[in-house]
Amino acid sequence: MKKADKGTIIDVLSEKIANSSNFYLADISDLNADATYKLRKACFEKKITLQVVKNSLLRKALEKSGKQVDELLPLLNHNTSVMFCETANAPAQMIKELRKSADKPILKGAYVQESIYVGDDQLNALASIKSKEELLGDIIGLLQSPIKNVISCLQSGQNKLTGLVKALEERAN
Repeated sequence: MKKADKGTIIDVLSEKIANSSNFYLADISDLNADATYKLRKACFEKKITLQVVKNSLLRKALEKSGKQVDELLPLLNHNTSVMFCETANAPAQMIKELRKSADKPILKGAYVQESIYVGDDQLNALASIKSKEELLGDIIGLLQSPIKNVISCLQSGQNKLTGLVKALEERAN
């Protein structure tokens, strides 16, 4: 590969890293054709961009990106693939699902919302992170709960008031 090509790859990759709030590093080596197909298909379905890159180029791109990812640099050995995504927990959930039928992919590390996770033992923690949409839904549900209680009390009180007024009216007659 020519030096100019390497420079272009580093520039494109460092820009992706700089603009991404979530990316995962995984080991997908030794996957056969069928497992690789399943991985790529799952990535496409979950809107995850999978990119296999040389460790030396990825190291330079990480350094050039300007993000504080020094803890991820020692992980750049053997085969490394990068998964970029908008939803923080999507790659972790996908990896967990694929690991039910195979030993790989193995999570090397992740950069999620300015936090760094190192090691495959962090997979469950990453998979349980709620997405922005899930958190907004929880907040809206919590905000609506007291309002619903007040409205239901007022509505049930309205029925009681109506019954009381009718009873008083019938007594008067």
